[in-house]
Formats: sequence, C-alpha cells, structure tokens
Amino acid sequence: MNNNQTSKLNLANLLTGFRFVAAPVLLWLAWHNHGITFMIVLAFAFCTDLLDGFVARLMGQVSQFGAMLDSWADVIIYLTIAISCWWLWPDVFARELFYVALIVASCLFPAFVGFWKFGCFTSYHTWAVKLAAASMGVSLYILFFGGPNWPFRIAAIICILAAIEEVLLTILLSEPESNVRSVLDVLKRSTHKKTNH
Repeated sequence: MNNNQTSKLNLANLLTGFRFVAAPVLLWLAWHNHGITFMIVLAFAFCTDLLDGFVARLMGQVSQFGAMLDSWADVIIYLTIAISCWWLWPDVFARELFYVALIVASCLFPAFVGFWKFGCFTSYHTWAVKLAAASMGVSLYILFFGGPNWPFRIAAIICILAAIEEVLLTILLSEPESNVRSVLDVLKRSTHKKTNH
C-alpha cells in the first residue's frame, strides 16, 4: 500500500465513509417502515458529519480528498433523507414538498454550477453550510416526531441561502478550493492581494 492510499484510509475519512454505508441501510429501513430505527441510524450519520471535520483538523488529516468525500457524502445523505421521508411519512412529505425541494435544490444546484465552471465537485464547507446542515438535522427530528413545521421551513431557507453563497464562491474563485469559510473571507483575501500589488 502506497503513502497516498494510506493517507486516504484515516479516521476522518472513515467517519465520512460511514454516511455512504448508512445511505442504503436508511433506504432499506424506510422501505420497510422502521421509522424509529431509521431516525437512530440517521442520528449516527449526522454525528459523523459533525465529527469528521473536527477529527481531520485535530489529527492533521485535512485533505482535498477528504473534503471532496465529505461533500459527496452530504449530497447522498440529503437525497436519501428525501426519498426515505417520502416513504415513511408521505403525508408530512406532501405537505412540506416545497421546502423539501428547496433543500434538495440547495445540494444539487451548487454542485451543478461547480461542475459547469471547474469540471469537478466543489467542497467549500462554509459556515453557512454548517449552519444549514445543523438546522436541517434538528428540524427533521422536530417535524417527524410531531412537532411544528416552522423550524423545518426556516432550515430550508437557510439551506437555500447557504447554496447561494456557494454559487457566489464558485463565481468569485478562479479555481476550486476546500474549507472556504465565507464569501466575505474570499473578498477580504482579494482586496488584500490588490492592496499588496
């Protein structure tokens, strides 16, 4: 095994990889109407999403590959959630279809724009995306355990705002980057370069 392969097989990437494994399990649980078990496995998937970046920074395992893997895992899990919730809670899904569509679009549209400009999948991991993921995760549990729908709807709007920022980043950047905190950071960096020249 070469060093490149070894660097990819680290704890941070294994945590991210759990979401790829979890996706078919979640679909199976949803298809067989195991709602509670589905939510438990989904909670583990959300936990790995919170932990993988922290572990990568803590253990010096931050990499372009890891960032890309994390972005793909997020898209797969979001699409899995949409399909699974359609099977498990069709009435709620139908009622919240517009907001579900916003969340799915917030995953797919920035990816499409990234492929269009750079020919690859972008993985910025902005603060807005982190906030969107956290709010969506919490609001899902509130919604599907019988709580109000407004947290989910607010989360959908946050997801769209985060997606708009990702598209702006793709427009502003000359090449894809990982772990870009915000549009403001890119603009500050650009202003700093112009000042130094």
